[in-house]
Amino acid sequence: MKPAGGIVDAHVHYWDPALFPYGWLAGLPALNRPFLPEDYALASSSCGVSKMVFVESACDPAHSLAEVDWVSSLALREPRLRAIVAHAPLELGSDVAAHLSRLAERPLVRGVRRDLQREEEGYCLQPGFVEAVRMLGDHGFTMDLCIRQEHLAAVAELASMVPGVPFILDHFGKPPVKQGEVEPWRSRLANLALLPNVSCKVSGLSTEADWECWRSSDLAPYFGAALESFGPDRLLFAGDWPVCTLATDFVRWVDTVVEFMPNMSADDSAKIFRTNAERIYRL
Repeated sequence: MKPAGGIVDAHVHYWDPALFPYGWLAGLPALNRPFLPEDYALASSSCGVSKMVFVESACDPAHSLAEVDWVSSLALREPRLRAIVAHAPLELGSDVAAHLSRLAERPLVRGVRRDLQREEEGYCLQPGFVEAVRMLGDHGFTMDLCIRQEHLAAVAELASMVPGVPFILDHFGKPPVKQGEVEPWRSRLANLALLPNVSCKVSGLSTEADWECWRSSDLAPYFGAALESFGPDRLLFAGDWPVCTLATDFVRWVDTVVEFMPNMSADDSAKIFRTNAERIYRL
């Protein structure tokens, strides 16, 4: 069931290709246009979204601080926007300190993300990268993990090395839903979930499925495995709008997540749809 107190969407993107370059949009014409707060408000109008978290949208890294400032200005007209997960070049090692200090000056920034899904499996275990991640704790920042299933073992090692930093796994670690494969993703996810400083976003499964003809039954095994591994205290609803529109509209995604939880208590539903995100991102 959906909680009576509204939904916190823990993963929203905005972008405007006229303002910043987004190279990855070139191959996705359906997304290669502005997506702004007014568009999100229209897409989610029937869903009762009360708060949201913006997650960096992979613009050219040279513009990442400008993206934070732009999104902060958008929050002036969209008061539900309560937090920003900003890009941080963690590959710089200790030299990332100045960048993190600048992020800390932006009051909406609660965490960072360094997209790892196109990197080699052990990229995040380089000593400099680990050192940079440790520095997140100095600012109280979380770290979002945008990875694929082959990175799950490495990020589990990273999270175990930096227990003071809260990690949030985006999109279930992108399991191969379209292929219908559950292993080895499920075992790797369960191992990651053993770490108490890791949570998981309920997002992105439809985008990993067949965009045109997926059904909720195709996605249910992956949600079930995540619920078994993380429990209701460490799952948080996220829409991944507008990337999700490649495969679903926002309303259908909310309805699908509700369908995954037919016997869940009102308290546990509220945790997944609202209070876990409020706690983790300090909303």
